[in-house]
Amino acid sequence: MKYMLLVHHSEEVLNGLGDTERQRMLAESVQLANQLHVNGQYHDAAPLHPISTAVSVKVRHGRRLVTDGPFAETREQLGGYFLIEARNLEEAVDIAGRIPGARIGTVEVRPVKDVPGLPSPSHGES
Repeated sequence: MKYMLLVHHSEEVLNGLGDTERQRMLAESVQLANQLHVNGQYHDAAPLHPISTAVSVKVRHGRRLVTDGPFAETREQLGGYFLIEARNLEEAVDIAGRIPGARIGTVEVRPVKDVPGLPSPSHGES
């Protein structure tokens, strides 16, 4: 089953770590992604740009409304994701615990629904 591991953390905390520690965490994330790929569990992963680059879109009464920033103001922001394959929730939680962002924030683990008729990804597949 596919699981989406959503990495939430405070950008303020992340920026407070310094360049060396941020680079170390990124390298550790890349290493984890490569281990998952070797195990046939990797689908995709990526960090996100800062929330200052985000916009939110909603449609109400046929009108598109675009606002600056993320959908909700929270202490933690969505900082990146891993899309993985795991046998069950327990295995997905184990992998989530290995993501460096879990040490400074929270990793939300959500099963992904398969929807018939959607196109297959053109990249990131094992």
